Amino acid sequence: MPEPPALHADASMLTRRFGKEIINYYAGSRLNRYSFLRSDAVFLAAAAASPAARFIVLSNLAPLVAAGNRHLAHLPFDRVRPLIGPDPFALSDARAVDYFDSSAPPKPLVVFLGTVEGGHEAVDLDTSDFGVVRAQPIFAVDATPRGAGAGAAAAFLKQHEAEGLSLQTDVRSMVLNSEADWNTRNPFCAGCGGPNLSVEAGYKRVCPRTDRKGGSDAQPRADCPTRHGVSNLCFPRSDPTMIAAVVSADGQRILLGRQARYPPDWYSTLAGFLEPGESVEEAVRREVWEEAGVRVGRVVIHSTQPWPYPSTLMLGAVAQALPGEEEITLNDKELESAKWFTVDEVREALKETGLRGEPAPEGHRESRLRVPPPQAIANRLMTAVVEGYLTGIPKI
Repeated sequence: MPEPPALHADASMLTRRFGKEIINYYAGSRLNRYSFLRSDAVFLAAAAASPAARFIVLSNLAPLVAAGNRHLAHLPFDRVRPLIGPDPFALSDARAVDYFDSSAPPKPLVVFLGTVEGGHEAVDLDTSDFGVVRAQPIFAVDATPRGAGAGAAAAFLKQHEAEGLSLQTDVRSMVLNSEADWNTRNPFCAGCGGPNLSVEAGYKRVCPRTDRKGGSDAQPRADCPTRHGVSNLCFPRSDPTMIAAVVSADGQRILLGRQARYPPDWYSTLAGFLEPGESVEEAVRREVWEEAGVRVGRVVIHSTQPWPYPSTLMLGAVAQALPGEEEITLNDKELESAKWFTVDEVREALKETGLRGEPAPEGHRESRLRVPPPQAIANRLMTAVVEGYLTGIPKI
């Protein structure tokens, strides 16, 4: 991944001590998220209708791309206006809550992703309280055909496919918008079960106090615990997950595991969700013992990776097994098998990686180790170990 501008010509003490920062696939976004402008209706309305605005359209999280390649289609406002209307941010969040009507046909979700840093098409946009912002705004639109708007969404997608665009079905080759998926999965309040409302340009959901239900007057809704105290909004979740390259006590082998659904010869690093009140280091020790029976001592955080399937934050670590505690036992039976591989075996496997659904590369010998591709943080952790992460600052 390319370095963000903040790391260009980086000569900081941290870099001299620990090496260059690792930026994994799905990370390294060049967008300025401008989180404090997500509730600014003046800015959002001006940004959406701006000639500089670009919209990424998704259906079931598959984005529209230029036919025959993997480049996202960035549509101007006029192209998406038939789908999202002339002013998708006409109401402030407060007014949208006041006018909440659970019986109204759902509108396509429009999410403000941020602005392109240094975008050559940037324009001046007014805000309510922050003066003028010069920006090229980027939005995502969820055009998944569903409910009363299914026909219009399907027609929109069909029209653009006829114009040379297509839906990218291999979503793992794209950088996706998980906020759209989160909104789709959470249309009801977790506190009372009633319909809720997307606010702050797709980044929060709120349980309104009233509901017009197709009428002109707002009717009070039943009380909801989310309207009391500080827990009055629902936020997109990120599920923290540890993933670790476990190295033997002598530093010569790497512990890898295999699930039954993997292709032949395919192994990866061990991973698992963090439990409440658990540190990353504790989670690594627990998961490695549960899955492989190996006791781990020192754990060092290596790098992290947002993984939008749908909302995982991978916390990558390199850990070392304790001497005499390296015998493999599949305690929780989650893995089909786990094995120690020499560093040289892993190094050779890293030279011929491919996506999991792809056949083995030409020249691959049967029963020879296969590992995940560079897009996966598991690959980056193995690469760090074979390049000398334990013995000195690796060459990045």
